[in-house]
Amino acid sequence: MIIHFVGGPLAGLKLATTEGPWAGSRFSTEGAAEWTLYLPVYRDPVTGAVMAEARATAMRRR
Repeated sequence: MIIHFVGGPLAGLKLATTEGPWAGSRFSTEGAAEWTLYLPVYRDPVTGAVMAEARATAMRRR
């Protein structure tokens, strides 16, 4: 999956990830939105490319 950042300090950058399991779920586009590094804005159903904005707030420690 390729993530295109559209806002914030990462605007214009691309992040390539895999669809495989990720222990921290920090690159997930589904569920656990509180723990992601970016917020998905749009996902192209044909190519799978994701348009996203970087998360503006830091993650909280448990």
